[in-house]
Order: sequence, then C-alpha cells, then structure tokens
Amino acid sequence: MNVLSLFDGMSCGQLALRSAGIKYDKYFASEIDKYAMAVTQTNFPETVQLGDVQEVRPEQLPKIDLLIGGSPCQGFSFAGKQLNFDDPRSKLFFEFVRLKNELKPKYFLLENVRMKKESQDIISKYLGAEPIVINSNLVSAQNRHRLYWTNIPNVQPPEDKGILLEDVLESGFCDREKSHCIDAHYFKGGNLKSYFKRHRRQLVFTGAARRGRYNEDGKTTSQQLEFRFDGKANALTTTRKTTLAADLENLTYRKLTVTECERLQTVPEGYTAHVSNTQRYKMLGNGWTVDVIAHIFKELH
Repeated sequence: MNVLSLFDGMSCGQLALRSAGIKYDKYFASEIDKYAMAVTQTNFPETVQLGDVQEVRPEQLPKIDLLIGGSPCQGFSFAGKQLNFDDPRSKLFFEFVRLKNELKPKYFLLENVRMKKESQDIISKYLGAEPIVINSNLVSAQNRHRLYWTNIPNVQPPEDKGILLEDVLESGFCDREKSHCIDAHYFKGGNLKSYFKRHRRQLVFTGAARRGRYNEDGKTTSQQLEFRFDGKANALTTTRKTTLAADLENLTYRKLTVTECERLQTVPEGYTAHVSNTQRYKMLGNGWTVDVIAHIFKELH
C-alpha cells in the first residue's frame, strides 16, 4: 500500500499506521515546515518528502491507495476569525480535493476542526462523505473535538479508555479530568483569566494544600473552585462546582510540559525531541491525536 499524506506535519499518520499494525510500502509526505520535517525524517527516514502541496503532481507518484491529511484550519476554527474559504490557508483544502480527484485513492481521510455548518457542508459535498465527530478525550486526557471525513468503512468513535489528566502529569495537580485542547500557540503559556474564562491554555497547579476557593484573579470567592486533596468531591449541585485543594497564598501554576503534551496527543515520549521546545509545542498543537487516527485505520485490516 502506498500512502500520500498532505500537510503531513510531524507524520502522525505514520505513527497511527504503525500503531494500527497497517503495513505500507511507500509513504509520501507533503510538508513545508522544516522543523516538522526534521522530526519526521529522524523517526521515519524512509519518508519521501514532496514539499509544497500546491506543487504535487500525479505524475510524481505511483498508485496511491490511501490519501490522508488535516488541512490548515485557521479559517474554519470557532477560535479564529471564521473567514472560511476566503482564508488562503483554508483554501488549501481544495488541494486535497484536487489530488483526491486526480489520484483516485481507494481510501481517504481528512481531519479538521469543528466549524460552521455551512463550511462543513461544503467540505462534505466535495468529498462525498459526511464527517464523524470524535473527541480525543475517549483515548487521551485531552478534550479535542475534531471532524473526520473518510470512506474507510465502519468507523465509529472509540471506546472510552478512562484516561485522566492527572494520569499524564509529571508533577503538580489539576482541577479537571480532561485538559483543554492544546493548540499551536500553547508554547506561549497561559494565565488564570484565559484558563477559567476562555477555557484555553491548560494550567497545572502547584503549591501547598489547604481548603479554599478562588477565581481567575486569584481572589477567594464562593462562586468558583474549591480545592481539596482528600480525594473526595463535593456534592453535585446545579452549579457543578469543581473540588480541588490549594494554599491560596502559595498557589502557583505552569503550562503543560512538552512530555505531557506528547502524552495528550498519544505521541511516543521523546518523539519530538529533535527540535526546540517552542517548535515541539507548535507541532504537537497542530498534530493529530495518534490513537484516534490509529482507531480509524484499524478498519483497513
């Protein structure tokens, strides 16, 4: 089987194929980020790099059996400006369509973020398939809703593995069972306001333990989180307050480590270790949750 991966990034597609036990002959990758390509070639030196997707032509390639890709999502994302197909990055979706039509692979898989229904319907029309929604939290400790368009048969969401955020932390403690979705800008870190109000930039808390409540300004309040370390949760109420523990005067926080982000994306630890931490955070935020893709690929057996 020959595989063509567009917008390949750090080649999570190959990780997923390996995890799913799917053997392939040649893996062709279209990518322009030199750091992601360096990680790919270190881990999968047989990868054939093709460069810019706009320059990929069918005559360069043998028969392609599986076409995969996660086209740039900035123009679709609810977190962005939602320019949709007017955004030049989102227009790259049509390169996926072009190569799908020209190469006529037996199977295809396209991943993207949740978006407005009108944009989703346009993609579905061009691909001739409706997307399946899978949240990565079923196979990891991260909330990451993504849409998957594919003609691989019998694809259903995976069973919940029950992995919690506390299971992947190297140190510290957390106030929730699953991490906020990491993105390509996570390397900048976060703050209490973005964390509590915008539900972005996952934080890990450190500090001594004592009972108390606080809000995104670090001030005590009766309407926010209660911290505790006794392993118990408060009674469930309509306000759904979360239970934690902390010494408010000594409470500190940090962003997730690169290793923790690899765990959230179900990427082997150290897989991205060949470039700077900034670049590692970027490619992990842009990448796929490997175990989700592996779950889809298992249907190829």
